[in-house]
Amino acid sequence: MDTNEMKNSIPLIDTRSLVDKVEMNLIDIFISRKLNPGDPIPKEMELSEAMGVSRTVIRESLNRLKTMGLIESKKHIGTVIKSPDLSSLLQKSMIPRILDQSTLKDIFELRLVIEVGMADLVVNRATAKDIEELSVIVQNEISPSENVLFDVDYEIQFHGKLYEITGNETLKGFQKMLLPVFNYVYTSGLINKTFAEKRFVSHTELVEVLKLRDADKFRKAMRKHLENHFKRLLTIETGTPNQ
Repeated sequence: MDTNEMKNSIPLIDTRSLVDKVEMNLIDIFISRKLNPGDPIPKEMELSEAMGVSRTVIRESLNRLKTMGLIESKKHIGTVIKSPDLSSLLQKSMIPRILDQSTLKDIFELRLVIEVGMADLVVNRATAKDIEELSVIVQNEISPSENVLFDVDYEIQFHGKLYEITGNETLKGFQKMLLPVFNYVYTSGLINKTFAEKRFVSHTELVEVLKLRDADKFRKAMRKHLENHFKRLLTIETGTPNQ
């Protein structure tokens, strides 16, 4: 029997640690019991006896779940199920300088897609006060021209307000996660800064389009606002400017 035949005939050995296995089993238990946020989980001793492992292993597995935001300790109650903050979990691993360029590019693309896609939320939920605040932010904006990258701090202020307007807490959490990465990509040379595109839609013009309360027009304006970034990404991908 050659090596390939042996690989096909012999099942792979589960090399996960005992803690890894217990961690997944605990999640299965919570799901099978249909536990909801706020519901208490079984005690360490009960879990230890039911799963046939030491309390030390149970405790380490539970600590992992706490780190993931899946459970939390409540005074006078014990350990309960918690609805995890997904953006917070991702943000903990979003350290720009230890992410490779492919991952940074993917995250940068994610940010662009999100901002084009949230047009309906922004248009339908923006109040008169929100629009006025955006107008104040853009009042000193330099007129748009070719081959210009927006100032990072200025981008954060304007687009951060758009995320706030959506009223979507998960989106707002993603914005906190995405912008530091965007900042790094923007200043690290990962984007081809010499690529010139035709006139784009400025922040000031976005505010004027928002006042029309037309989601389709705002979506198209946002896409044109981000056009230079999309073109730069395609330039990186193909190695030649996209005309």
